[in-house]
Amino acid sequence: MKQIEVTIMGQSYILGCPEGGEQSLLEAVGNVDREMSAIRDAGKVKARERIAVLAALNLAFALAERPVSPAAAPVSAAPAGADVAVDVDSLIRRIDQSLANDGQLL
Repeated sequence: MKQIEVTIMGQSYILGCPEGGEQSLLEAVGNVDREMSAIRDAGKVKARERIAVLAALNLAFALAERPVSPAAAPVSAAPAGADVAVDVDSLIRRIDQSLANDGQLL
């Protein structure tokens, strides 16, 4: 397995990557970095952990909302420039409630 160094929101990470999967991994990293940076830049959330959870939820939501095509090739969760309408305040409240309940998702 190949290792690739990437940067997400200014922090470096070493990620394992199967041979031939470099481009897909770099696209995924770009999507995560864009999503996390957008949440941080909105100014409502400061904690890196919460930003990461919100970004993961946004990307998972975008993936779940995509139409399923039986012959579709695997693609990244949220293409560059994709508009994902998510109520960030509602997600923050759910994360706060979850953290207050020992991490159980509500």
